[in-house]
Amino acid sequence: MSQQRKNYMTPGCAARMRAELKELLYKERPAMVDTVAWAASNGDRSENADYQYGKRRLREIDRRIRFLTKQLDAADIVDPLDQKARAGDRVLFGATVTVENADGVERVLSLVGGDEMDASRGRISWFSPVGRALLNAREGDEVTVVTPGGREELEIVKVDYLPLD
Repeated sequence: MSQQRKNYMTPGCAARMRAELKELLYKERPAMVDTVAWAASNGDRSENADYQYGKRRLREIDRRIRFLTKQLDAADIVDPLDQKARAGDRVLFGATVTVENADGVERVLSLVGGDEMDASRGRISWFSPVGRALLNAREGDEVTVVTPGGREELEIVKVDYLPLD
């Protein structure tokens, strides 16, 4: 039996997912249903590209609706601002952490849920190798991160809890 991972997400991520779900349910899906009905009324469906594309797109929309619904139903929404009082200088979900490697290079990383990872913005998943190494560490601690590229020592320079969009 596989262990189910908590589906932590920030309020911003939950809001984006709800907005996308609403868009799919009330705009995109009804419009595509109308398109498919129109294409079906044109006759032979086996050679009707509009009908075939519409059905394929409808399946994609339905798949995305199921995914978003499942993610939101399982969501544990955690506001980073609420974490601050609880965490102090400890790294928990939602923390924005400044780390420094052995070469003195600093990076700012925010621990977020799997649905909102974005390496280009320094948003890493709390269950990634770096995220797991940082969890529960404190300012001044050194952590060892084991990645496919090897081991890396990181010093935690600063822990903060900021609003994440």
